[in-house]
Amino acid sequence: MLHTPVLAAEVIEWLRIRPEGTYVDATAGTGGHAVEIARRLTAGRLVVLDRDPQALEIARERLKPYGGKVVLVHAEFSRIEEAASGALAGAAAAGPYDGVLADLGVSSLELDSPERGFSFRWAAPLDMRMNPDLPLTADEIVNRWSERDLADLLYQKAEERDSRRIARAIVRARPIRDTEHLATVVAGVRKARGRQRLHPATKTFLALRIAVNREEEELEQFLSRTPATLNPGGRWIVLSYHSLEDRRVKHAFQRLAREGSVRVLTKRVIQPTAEEIEGNPRARSAKMRVAEKLAPAESGPTGSWS
Repeated sequence: MLHTPVLAAEVIEWLRIRPEGTYVDATAGTGGHAVEIARRLTAGRLVVLDRDPQALEIARERLKPYGGKVVLVHAEFSRIEEAASGALAGAAAAGPYDGVLADLGVSSLELDSPERGFSFRWAAPLDMRMNPDLPLTADEIVNRWSERDLADLLYQKAEERDSRRIARAIVRARPIRDTEHLATVVAGVRKARGRQRLHPATKTFLALRIAVNREEEELEQFLSRTPATLNPGGRWIVLSYHSLEDRRVKHAFQRLAREGSVRVLTKRVIQPTAEEIEGNPRARSAKMRVAEKLAPAESGPTGSWS
């Protein structure tokens, strides 16, 4: 199943694409947003990055009609500076960019492939690696980490209030066989609080995914490196899907605005409409923030927002 791009119309509107401009989709997945950008280019160019080789191959097929206007590179989005300088194999010296997009969500390809281990809907291997070359798997964490380290992970990465109880239950139930077994163990000990919109194991799976893929480290590097890859006036869009992630983006944008390198354009986060959520439920938690690179003469404090 192809990933339905979240806030696609809003992304295109705020990216303000120039047909001759140069853009990068830093987390392209199967290419939903990338197709929308590429079809608006004439003499312009789009650089497509993704760390998931399976998703990148699907994107490659979808983007074939755009020929040489699109360059695809298997790389983490934290390596955007290397892409801009041409240091990544196949990237060419495409920077600086007129626009950068990063959609931090997990693609439908990953969620809907049982063998990848991202979902608790099936009895699947405890993997969760977006890039299969990564050394750490969810199985290593779940079955080998200490109870204390597990509890700290669940609380720090996903704000799971029942982290200690869940960690204790996981250690007692070892060996945890698969994703279904893990979800059952977590659901059995997690306290119910009011109406339960999410599966009890949602935060546990989120914390494991973040740790396996080093998502916090990758995001911090991307946030610190991207401004140097943008042309003055270039737009920078980030879509996040949970509070800790959005908070990092918000604070980075605010810091860069205080330093005078960007202007924050979204005084309030942009979120999907009820109609979009109805058609694509996975969009429900999305938050979009947009910044614009300032020219040196424009530099100066530009305020901050929530």
